[in-house]
Amino acid sequence: MKRIQIEDVMDLVAYERIREEFRARIIELKRPRRISVGDRLTFVFENRDTVQFQIQEMLRAERLVKEDQIQAELDIYNELIPGAHELSATLMIEIPELGRIREELDRLIGIDEHVSLDVGGTTVHASVDPKQFEEDRISAVQYVRFPLGPELAARFADLAVPVVLRVAHPNYRASAVIEGASRESLALDLKPEPETR
Repeated sequence: MKRIQIEDVMDLVAYERIREEFRARIIELKRPRRISVGDRLTFVFENRDTVQFQIQEMLRAERLVKEDQIQAELDIYNELIPGAHELSATLMIEIPELGRIREELDRLIGIDEHVSLDVGGTTVHASVDPKQFEEDRISAVQYVRFPLGPELAARFADLAVPVVLRVAHPNYRASAVIEGASRESLALDLKPEPETR
């Protein structure tokens, strides 16, 4: 999937003009791409449009207008765009009890090693940027990738092949079948992009 370049970014005034319509479109786009696994974990699968929205919202919130500031945001957020034959997601650990956040996060240390996608019986373990982790603590937001490769990407697109998103951490075990509108939306991310001349 093509990375977002600085020329793709709207200035603050241009973005403000289209923001409500763009925001409504992204909310609808994200709806089937938000997958709960158990009662504490939510995966939001990213693509170029969801990332473009996050960039535009960050620039708007921070009032960033200088080219070097914009490029710094692009460098960060472009990491969320999936590459060829892969899926990318933001993993959110949701802990409603404010007084238990640190305790619950500590229970899930190492969760990055226990996230996988099962495509028709073949397991693909999530890859996680090691910069996201410290040895003794984790953040409530993680970024994960599922490098499927061409064969599994093609199987993922076949709706007859079962796909399961799974977390098998010693302190948290849950899974979710990816089907219906969610499956169709994610399958679009795995389609090869047309070659440009």
